[in-house]
Amino acid sequence: MSDIEIAQQARMKPIIDLAREQLNIPAKHLDPYGHYKAKLSLEYIDTLQERPNGKLILVTAISPTPAGEGKTTTTVGLGDALNHIGKKTLICLREPALGPCFGVKGGAAGGGYAQVVPMEDINLHFTGDFHAIGIAHNLLAALIDNHIHQGNSLNLDTRRIHWKRVMDMNDRSLRNIVVTRVMFKRP
Repeated sequence: MSDIEIAQQARMKPIIDLAREQLNIPAKHLDPYGHYKAKLSLEYIDTLQERPNGKLILVTAISPTPAGEGKTTTTVGLGDALNHIGKKTLICLREPALGPCFGVKGGAAGGGYAQVVPMEDINLHFTGDFHAIGIAHNLLAALIDNHIHQGNSLNLDTRRIHWKRVMDMNDRSLRNIVVTRVMFKRP
């Protein structure tokens, strides 16, 4: 069975119920993104200060196998295994880059029975944070560019400004674009 078939057959539990039943996290501390994803509030994390620290296992810099098992699959499998032997386990994954959607690298949600679902949501913008960061960065770039175009009243040294645009995509045709600026005086 393929990864996508396994993911689509998974019986998902609503994140609000899962957080309450498995971790005793009240719904008021979750910011849901649909039924199966949520962000945890910083206020809730602040309430944990008196608890003893847990243990951290960091999975990083792994070479994926030819079948695609990499950091996410290893992390999810390890979390499942620790839960299976009775440990209270959480895993934390960063939002994946969009490259996996276009066959550039692995699926970014694990593989086989060690994957995070809903796979499609995770691979296409998850909670939207990467997109928001890219847009904010490019907005600042556009503001700088427009300020200079409108006369540069702040006297920004255009020879010293180096502010690249960003895009969360592995697109070869966009790697070597050169933007040239031709300034025309207004009549």
